[in-house]
Amino acid sequence: MADISKANVEAIDRVGQKSSVQALDATQRQNAVGYDEYLEAMELEISDEEISKVRWKLDLIILPIFLITQALQFVDKTSLNYANLFGYQKALGLKGKQFNYLSAMLYAGYFFGQYPCGWLIGRFPAQKVLAISIMLWGLTVVVMTQARSYSSALAVRFFMGMFEAAVTPGLTLMTGFWYTRQEIPLRQCIWYSSLGWGGIVGSYMAMGISNLPADMNPERWELIFYILGGVTLLWALVVWFVLSDSPSNAIFLSHRERLIAVKRVSGNETGIKNKHFDKGQIVAGFTDPKTILIFISVFAAAIPNGVVNSFSTIIIRDMGFDATMTTKLKSVGDAVQVIALLIGGTVILNVPNSRLITATVANILCTVSAGCMAYLPRNNTWGRLASFWLVNSQSVGFTVSLTTISSNMGGFTHRSLASALVFTAYCWGNFAGPFVVDPAQAPYYKGATIGLLAGYSIKLSCHLLLLAYMFTVNKRRDKIYGPANKEDSNEAGMRDQTEFENKNFRYVL
Repeated sequence: MADISKANVEAIDRVGQKSSVQALDATQRQNAVGYDEYLEAMELEISDEEISKVRWKLDLIILPIFLITQALQFVDKTSLNYANLFGYQKALGLKGKQFNYLSAMLYAGYFFGQYPCGWLIGRFPAQKVLAISIMLWGLTVVVMTQARSYSSALAVRFFMGMFEAAVTPGLTLMTGFWYTRQEIPLRQCIWYSSLGWGGIVGSYMAMGISNLPADMNPERWELIFYILGGVTLLWALVVWFVLSDSPSNAIFLSHRERLIAVKRVSGNETGIKNKHFDKGQIVAGFTDPKTILIFISVFAAAIPNGVVNSFSTIIIRDMGFDATMTTKLKSVGDAVQVIALLIGGTVILNVPNSRLITATVANILCTVSAGCMAYLPRNNTWGRLASFWLVNSQSVGFTVSLTTISSNMGGFTHRSLASALVFTAYCWGNFAGPFVVDPAQAPYYKGATIGLLAGYSIKLSCHLLLLAYMFTVNKRRDKIYGPANKEDSNEAGMRDQTEFENKNFRYVL
């Protein structure tokens, strides 16, 4: 990268004239992923047809990889939910709240794994880090069949969480590598809807297994781990060989298409990826009001999320349904999640500055649903069940929180740290969630339903405050600095400046 082409020298000169900044040195250029391609593409004449073709390529390759990876991560970590239908607790001799601890232990591992995984994704090719993580967690899923004691199962679940920690935070950051600010919400909603797709596939897998003999060998709960772990191990190979680190080195794009892809995302004003760990952005990461509000909202919503993920089959079963009907009814809630995310993403794509308003509508829906679960008459089984299905709409709000990180935060170190902090809240909220469920309260689970109501109410309040904060900052910047200069803002983003340093940056609401 030290050898700079004549075209790039001219581009650097133009940047210096426009922005009154010095050209990046060789090391800075090497760390700023895609910067050379950005310079080369500055004067590139691109047709709408070419842009559409590149976007379609990304949608047909990147999006399915993200979706399937996230789906496998979700169904693998909630595999206990299905194994529990086939005598898993009895096989291990679990007593009292031991199953709660086993469910929660994954998130303790997730907490310890996400910080090194985040650093590795920033420093090394992201797809390689992701593929190795997938392979290792797939292996732990298979090993669950051999963990025949409570202590060994706890240890395996902890390591499973550590290896899974690269996935959702990594995909959140990588979505911003490939897509524009306008495109991010719908694409993020699509790949995050894999939680619903994964839940549907998991439910019907469990339903099929429920028809097998109860005395078969391997046991039915073991079969779940063998199937899921085996598929995950094979998928790691696909990610390793097909996915690329960023648009600037995408193996499935031609050189010109790479330039177009980089030019597209340079307009995000946040850059693509920077390999340098900028210590100066650490303070911004910890003190950013957006990060603080999202942290609180995610923690509050993750507690009920831990309830839904780990105990949905138990809660539905205890309403009076058998194992087969329970898996069918659970899949309805998963379908609600998919539909809510696709509707939310489509609205956000077509209505400017509607992200947090859309999230607010979804937050109100899941809050009201949680209230109905808590306070509907106990004999109104189907009303409470429908309410339990509708709380899955909370995923829209969580996805909007993730898009705030990927499209409203500049500086890769700042963005990575904010992501890590938010997923710390996600970890500990999900860790606490299973303990809200008290088996003694079956079949109504009063404490769990009130926990859902409280968590979603806090999340709703935080998103409203986040909307007010970003709207106010945009208005204040317009008043002080005047209209934003888009070209200078794009350049600042590619140079890894935060939104606090880049006065031409405006939040997408």
